[in-house]
Amino acid sequence: MIRIFKYIIILMMLTGITYSQVIPDNFNLTQKISLAKAKADGVIASNAITDLIVVGDTIWAAGDGLSVSFDNGISWKSFLGTTEFGTEGITALAYNNGVVWVATSHKETKLGEVVDVGTGLKYTLNNGVSWTSVPQPVDNQNDTTINYGVNILRALPITIAVNNITFDIAFTPGTVWITSWAGGLRKSTDYGTTWERVVIPPDYLDEIAPTDTLSFCLSPSAGKICSEGNLNHSAFSVISTNDSTLYVGTAGGINKSTDGGISWRKFNHQNQANPISGNFVVALGFNKNNNSLWAATWVAEGTGEFYSVSLSKDGGDNWTSFLNGERTHNFGFKGDDVIAVSDNGAFRSSNLGATWITPATIKDSQTNITLKTNTFFSATSQNNDIWLGSNGGLVKLTEGVSTWTGNWKLFFVTLPFTSTDENYAFPNPFSPRVETLKIKYSTGGKSVPVTIRIFDFGMNYVSTIIQNVTRGNPALSADNTGVIDYWDGRDANGNYVPNGIYFYRIDAGGSVRFGKILVVQ
Repeated sequence: MIRIFKYIIILMMLTGITYSQVIPDNFNLTQKISLAKAKADGVIASNAITDLIVVGDTIWAAGDGLSVSFDNGISWKSFLGTTEFGTEGITALAYNNGVVWVATSHKETKLGEVVDVGTGLKYTLNNGVSWTSVPQPVDNQNDTTINYGVNILRALPITIAVNNITFDIAFTPGTVWITSWAGGLRKSTDYGTTWERVVIPPDYLDEIAPTDTLSFCLSPSAGKICSEGNLNHSAFSVISTNDSTLYVGTAGGINKSTDGGISWRKFNHQNQANPISGNFVVALGFNKNNNSLWAATWVAEGTGEFYSVSLSKDGGDNWTSFLNGERTHNFGFKGDDVIAVSDNGAFRSSNLGATWITPATIKDSQTNITLKTNTFFSATSQNNDIWLGSNGGLVKLTEGVSTWTGNWKLFFVTLPFTSTDENYAFPNPFSPRVETLKIKYSTGGKSVPVTIRIFDFGMNYVSTIIQNVTRGNPALSADNTGVIDYWDGRDANGNYVPNGIYFYRIDAGGSVRFGKILVVQ
């Protein structure tokens, strides 16, 4: 299955980065509601595509919203604004034998602070015609112990959904497994009607079995009952490689079970001769073509840890590190090839990591629109098609005979215009070091010369995006209502502009239009 990196609540614990800083919304709430009201069937729901599933001609794309295409991307159905989903963000996406599962979350303000709240899971047996909702798993206040074999262990009850967000879902026969950071690792054998907490090793033990004599506290976070806050109980990623073998990535390493989640062995940067690069394991992938196990291993707290892709060819006993320094978010596979998506591109290897290749410029073969980001969150493939999810939209490559060559198609959603003099910029507010600003405007369906300039709040000149360049159908047309151009947040000298309010001026075929941009680093 493909896991999500919607990131990173664990990183908040380790570094203080907020959820919103890591995953930018491409539309604010007002825009998302407007888009939902527009009932924009035929387009995807989100421009931040953090998870993907492909089954034949059916494509599921998740991010700020959920979308599905049943015709290999020709048309899309968006669930944004529906009764079941509203404007919820999608934090996990999984598929098992015809059943699609998603997890959702949103932001709430509590005691003056904006927090992320898990709002549960949903599954569909009929490709989204109807959905069954499952509440976010929580404990009762008196759930202070848990039975594990011959042991009765102390346990911290997780009674609220704040920061209790499901980031990954996996399956073994008859069982659904979820990782929810503050909620830890849990499983259900009745389609989410009930959930059971799963015991995995604490930070100071490398293995546990139900026949061991144990005395520790199961605690995804520190609390009154558990004085210790075990990083290894803060679960983030999970995959199953066969009916009984599971791998769980946490903030403390990788945990492997070969008996259906009963006993566990932990791999981390400190306890192996050839270890993973870092103990914060944000993604796991398994290629059944060559039995290769891949992990996105980030720095947690240990000395000597580093960011990289970690590969094991022997089920976790030994690891090799590649792409050192890369913050990889996820993995996809095409035959024997692995695709590791990161902040700096989609890296692909056909020789188990010995060499890596990234695509050249990604340009839509029909519209000539270029993807203006190197940040990718998800990848998958089907036959000759490769799908990449980025923070600037969904990408499809129908590949030719050479790697990363063929016909590219870009999918991203914009608010439709109702008249020929409209324009707007998104995402807005805009963080230049994270994303590229898109400015959408209309040329009335004509090809006209266009100049776009940026000014600061005092209307002092900042930079020129384009000058006297022909725009309009078919050049750079995002849809049948407008054209897209981009600003990278830099001034005329190539420096990022400081925070503040800026204005753009569009001179298009004799008309002049203005818009406002809020820059927030």
